[in-house]
Parts: sequence; C-alpha cells; structure tokens
Amino acid sequence: MNNTENNTNWSQSVTGVALKDGKVLLARHTYGGGAGKLIVPGGYVQFGETPQEAVKREFFEETKVVVEPKQVIGIRFNTRDWYVAFLAEYVSGEATSDNDENSEVVWMDVKEALQRDDVPGLTKKLIECALNADKGLDIKEYDGSGGEKKSCLYGI
Repeated sequence: MNNTENNTNWSQSVTGVALKDGKVLLARHTYGGGAGKLIVPGGYVQFGETPQEAVKREFFEETKVVVEPKQVIGIRFNTRDWYVAFLAEYVSGEATSDNDENSEVVWMDVKEALQRDDVPGLTKKLIECALNADKGLDIKEYDGSGGEKKSCLYGI
C-alpha cells in the first residue's frame, strides 16, 4: 500500500462540476462500476485535507485542470460514507487524461451530456444541480472559537 492509500479517508469523497462556455468537464472512467462512462472528476479526501482542497487536487490529478470549488450543489449520505459535490469554477489548464483513472477528458456541451447514454444518472443530476447553483449553499464567513483554521460553514 503506497503513502497515498495510507493517507486516504475512505469514508469521505468529493466531486465537482466544472462548467465553461456551455460545456461540462467529463472524464471517461477506466475501472469499477463507472468503467467506460463519462463522469465528473472526483475522489476521496485525504486525512488533514478539507473537501475543498480534495476537489482541487482530484481535478488537477485527473484532468490537469485547475478549479476553485464554489457552492455546494449536492450531498449524499449513507451508512458507510458521505459525498459532497461542488460547483467547480474553471481557473486554468488544458483538459488532459491521466491515462490511469480515465482514458479521456472532454469539455462536452451540457445539453449533449444530459442526453448521452454513457453519462450516468448521478452525473446528469449533478450537472442539473450545477446549472441551478444560484440555489446552492454558499460559503459563509463567521467568527468561530476553537481555533480550527480549516473549518467553514456553507449555508443559504
């Protein structure tokens, strides 16, 4: 087991939906239940990392695209783990496959992505949520005690 696997919090995962010029950034997954499907980039949070830092890292590792996480557009909870989805603002970079977790990375027209059979239902739902991000949870500044530098509050 490598250092990354030792540092992975397997019960916390994140994703982001990056939109640019009417297109969404998708990666064709190479393994597991999503193999062959075009999905939004994401992955597990590492210990000592915030969900926002994880989204930035995962996007860059998988696509070479730099993003800035904005509104929370979705949260999935179950008995094993949680999954947080952000609207991910495109900052820079050329979409490039990592040739490991994905075989291609594409900017696809949003309308096309919502109609394609190789885009799974969860990805389609997250794209729809991103299109309505003005209704998402925004980061809220607050004066807190306890000294936790990495805490944040998202709210309406």
